[in-house]
Amino acid sequence: MNVIFAASEITPFARTGGLGDMVSALPKMLNKSGQNCVVFLPKYNEIDDQEFKIKSTGKRISVNMSGKIINSEIFETVFGDGIPVYLLENSDYFQRNGIYESNNKEHHDNAERFAFFSKGCLCAIKELGISPDIIHCHDWPTGLIPVYLNTEYRDDRYFDKTGTMFTIHNIVYQGVYDSHKMNTLGLPWDIFTPDGIEFHGKINLLKGGIAFADVITTVSKTYALEMQTSEFGNGLDGILRHRNNVLYGIINGVDYDIWNPENDRFIAKQFTVNDLSGKKECKEELLSIFNIKADWNTPLIGMVSRLDEQKGIDLLTDAIHDLMNLDVNICLLGVGKEKYHRVLMEIAEKYKEKIGIKISFNNQMAHKIEAGSDIFIMPSKYEPCGLNQLYSLKYGTIPVVRNIGGLADTIKDYDQDKKCGNGFKFDKYSGVEFIKAIKRALEVYKDKESWRKLMQNAMNEDFSWERSAKEYLELYKKVEADRLQRLK
Repeated sequence: MNVIFAASEITPFARTGGLGDMVSALPKMLNKSGQNCVVFLPKYNEIDDQEFKIKSTGKRISVNMSGKIINSEIFETVFGDGIPVYLLENSDYFQRNGIYESNNKEHHDNAERFAFFSKGCLCAIKELGISPDIIHCHDWPTGLIPVYLNTEYRDDRYFDKTGTMFTIHNIVYQGVYDSHKMNTLGLPWDIFTPDGIEFHGKINLLKGGIAFADVITTVSKTYALEMQTSEFGNGLDGILRHRNNVLYGIINGVDYDIWNPENDRFIAKQFTVNDLSGKKECKEELLSIFNIKADWNTPLIGMVSRLDEQKGIDLLTDAIHDLMNLDVNICLLGVGKEKYHRVLMEIAEKYKEKIGIKISFNNQMAHKIEAGSDIFIMPSKYEPCGLNQLYSLKYGTIPVVRNIGGLADTIKDYDQDKKCGNGFKFDKYSGVEFIKAIKRALEVYKDKESWRKLMQNAMNEDFSWERSAKEYLELYKKVEADRLQRLK
């Protein structure tokens, strides 16, 4: 099966979050199962041609954006085990700092930039002679690909057998723009309807993908249900309920070649589920790095997070004084909104003997926190999938999470009597409930035999990409079969 991935991010070329990781890991796993995967990405200014051995294909495309012809050269490289990556160049749109924004301000022409990329992918597919069975689109920047295929390219026989999948990684980010851009983006006005791309008098690129893709997926089963409610749907719950017969939730996987204490090159000492002794050295190193002068036996809570409302930073700061009354230490790594930077640094100064905070993102440090902490907290307001709870499980670092989204799907509340479960959950978005969950974890921590069993439960979980890739492949086959049936 020929599968094309079209995305605004892919690790290691360009990344701001989990989207890039998923678009990197899934094609690699699918290729191992015999599928032919190709990736399309904008050629951003930040991508180093020499580092990634990027070269020109010698081919160019001319993209017609409502009468304005925009030319682009197609570049290429490979990643993984030889998976082709094609990069679409345009100096006006992509030779600037930041994928979506610069200096915390969204690029003013994001609608035009990603509409060009979306249509450019279709032009490049034809120019390169690729025959896709599936085009797998990701989030609002590629939401127009299914739209163009169902409008401007509807009668193009080249794409007769091509199905589309649209994956929502976070429904909060939608790509909403003024309606006058309908003409600029080359979109017909007959799709500017509540069942189409219209959204409160504006156009919504994410909604376009939802309305016109053959199949819609998101990154956990619980989030697929939550998105269909007014609380979590961010205004798109209606159309998602309308299309729920083609809406699926598939949890993201983990690349255990990277996140695994058995082979992690970033941590003080590697360890395994059968030999946990190295975790003590990892914890001691972490305490030293964060300048926390504490006994090794004192529970250490870790957090690696974007500092944003979504991640429950308000809940953490509201509950911090109660948390500090417990016999725990905290190390936190993250960067995000300036207001949280200020509050957290004030907290770090007030409780400097017990808390270490680094306002930054450092991949090596993230690995050290996963390996050296005893408990990992994710008190998220909402969480489509979450990855850190999955990393934590592999490192025997027990997650305390809110029972929501992908956290609900992956963390099983620990039962002390049955000695089953892999973490601790709380339901209500409340500092009181959050502290109760941490206290439950601390009670188990006191019983070293029970805690060791809990760590082993966690480390034996399997959230590899192999399982998730099988689910995606089954859906690809369903889309292919349905499309071929319609062509008869």
